[in-house]
Amino acid sequence: MSVVASYVYKDGKRVRAAPLTDQGLTLAAGEYLWIGLHEPTDEEFDVLVRRFHLHPLAVEDALTAHQIPKLEVYGSELFIVARTAQAKGDRILYGETHVFVGPNYVITIRHGSARAHTQLRAQLEASPQQLKHGPDFILHGVLDFIVDGYIPIIDAIEDKVLEMEQVALDSFLSRADITRLFQLRRELVKFSRVLGPMEEVSVKLQSLDLPCIDREVRPYFRDVADHVRRVSSRAAGLRDILASVFEVSNLLEQQRQGVITRKLAAWAAILATPTAVAGIYGMNFEHMPELRWTYGYPAVLGLIVVICIGLYVTFKRTRWL
Repeated sequence: MSVVASYVYKDGKRVRAAPLTDQGLTLAAGEYLWIGLHEPTDEEFDVLVRRFHLHPLAVEDALTAHQIPKLEVYGSELFIVARTAQAKGDRILYGETHVFVGPNYVITIRHGSARAHTQLRAQLEASPQQLKHGPDFILHGVLDFIVDGYIPIIDAIEDKVLEMEQVALDSFLSRADITRLFQLRRELVKFSRVLGPMEEVSVKLQSLDLPCIDREVRPYFRDVADHVRRVSSRAAGLRDILASVFEVSNLLEQQRQGVITRKLAAWAAILATPTAVAGIYGMNFEHMPELRWTYGYPAVLGLIVVICIGLYVTFKRTRWL
């Protein structure tokens, strides 16, 4: 059943259930509806379209999904698209929540979102003084609920980024680490594409004179905009950290290769001495006076040892070894 909840409220309190029939959706003075749907069928949604005269363009968007966050005004009706997010491993899975707001109704439609509004509804019903504001306050509650879901995601990504930063400093990033680094960066870029329009929607609700949004409720949307802005700022900072992690990893790798290259060059210079001497005496010339000298062999070996020790000490002092 796609109808998660459908109730009539008055003075901030739940009055009765509201089945999706013409009689069930009839309202008395001072009453308003909050209907929650999850991926509704065309038949179920048709009842609401006829009863509340929902705008065809908004209906098309609500049934199609795959929309960017936005705010549309159709006469005395507001249509808001918000993007939900959920972390799964190193990936972020997205859903959508579409909200129709009228003078005496709120209709929320979830697509691909695993977070139901059951907890939110119970929380709002526990505060009748706030809920009595009507549909605009419920809209704030829904948007605040969605944006609050962003915070655990950015917290989890931040922990992973800091962990990778420590790995890069302690050792060297493997191919799997680098692949994960770029995966996290891609997810943050996609996340930022959601956060920007969501902040824009919140700012419009806060600052514009819109139908169905009371002036007393507008300051509440400032809080939502601040939360989105804070998450967006943290996402931008994490993208910068990931870039610096990659750069530091490259610098450390270049430093390691430089150290190895210097060591190889130093040992090559040390080994070049006995190789050169052995090469000279291996040419088998007939007239080499020292060949008949009694101390020629130990003298040459001693010279090789002295030169090699001198080179070794020199390279040690210059930290090539």
